Amino acid sequence: MTITATLSALPHTAPPCENARIALFAIRRLGAHGLSDARVAHAFFIAFGKGFRRPLTLARAMMSDIAATSTMSISIAPCCCPRVTASEQALLTIIARVEHDRESASLLMADLLGHRRVDGVLASVAAIAAAFADEGRPVCA
Repeated sequence: MTITATLSALPHTAPPCENARIALFAIRRLGAHGLSDARVAHAFFIAFGKGFRRPLTLARAMMSDIAATSTMSISIAPCCCPRVTASEQALLTIIARVEHDRESASLLMADLLGHRRVDGVLASVAAIAAAFADEGRPVCA
């Protein structure tokens, strides 16, 4: 793969926010390896300590909702990749914005999923954003 092809498939750099990188890891692992991936559970246990269950359960619910409602393909990169796909960047931006700019997050989610009825998925995203924030790890874009 050439550098130009790599940059077009992975147009964004990895997020500088550690909390966003944890969310990105969960998105990639749950998307590629399924909702019961043990590495995500371990990463959340390390990151959140005793409070890991709520963010983990909500991350699984969010990914399940996205998979069930999306009419478009959502591209994810391997976990080791230092760059981010456009879909991953959009999802991280939605997570970061959903609590303070719901209208913008809703429009981004509609574009990502390919239809206008995104309230259910947006509620899942708001729940995961709140869980991260409640544990002292707000996701920033």
